[in-house]
Amino acid sequence: MRMGFMLKAVKHSVAVGALLITTSAFAADPFEPQVVEMPPYQPPQVVEKSVSTGNWYLRGDAGYHWSELRGIHYYTAPPIQAQTFATHELKGAFSIGGGVGYKISKHFRTDLTADYWLKADFNGSTTNGVDVSSDASAYSALLLMANAYVDLGTYHGITPYVGAGIGGAYVKWDDLANTIGTTTTYHEGNAEWRFAWALMAGASYCLTDSLELDAGYRYANISGGEMFGIAEGAGPGYDEGMHVHEARAGLRFALGGQGSANCAQPQVVSYEPPSFEPPVYK
Repeated sequence: MRMGFMLKAVKHSVAVGALLITTSAFAADPFEPQVVEMPPYQPPQVVEKSVSTGNWYLRGDAGYHWSELRGIHYYTAPPIQAQTFATHELKGAFSIGGGVGYKISKHFRTDLTADYWLKADFNGSTTNGVDVSSDASAYSALLLMANAYVDLGTYHGITPYVGAGIGGAYVKWDDLANTIGTTTTYHEGNAEWRFAWALMAGASYCLTDSLELDAGYRYANISGGEMFGIAEGAGPGYDEGMHVHEARAGLRFALGGQGSANCAQPQVVSYEPPSFEPPVYK
């Protein structure tokens, strides 16, 4: 009986020892799940898409100009002698114009313009040493120019610029009325094309993304030419060209729907990376 009891005790000890060994083995080798790593989180990025500068524009202008003649000479006969006007003056007059241009870059553009100068009245006088005449006429002109401008940067919607142009002016003189005492002689006015060049300076202001207000000054130099014909032994007469100072204001409208490079705001493109997700365990 004692032998049987001891045998049961040994079996019980072996079973407990096996259970402890098994439990220790499981405790020494815990379960470790596999982690699949996700890419690191990146905040949203903002990219500015630049505004296209290669676009066309239309312009319309109105102004007021003051003209100054560099001199007038004419001929008398017989014998043929060269004479000059003792006095000459041109009044101011209005002008209107328009054109089409192309914005090459943010700082450089060109355009072709046509401007009509309304009639500017002329008054002058001549003398032959005995009699003094009173002379009256008027001139108008069509100015066609090819222009180039440098835009000097945009500051709070204002873009100052400088420019230059070259072209031609169709100058038309009215008949010249030459009055001595109570006698008036009419000399037929002349019309012809003349060489012209110009210098400009001014500034534009952004009204909308596509519309700019343009205000500036233009100096135009017109070459000389025939002014009036022969009548009563005097003539022809030639003006020696003119300096023209002009204050202008107008509008420039960018075509193509992209807006003016000076005024349109860069398009903001927002890039949103994939949202961050917690790790996935397998």
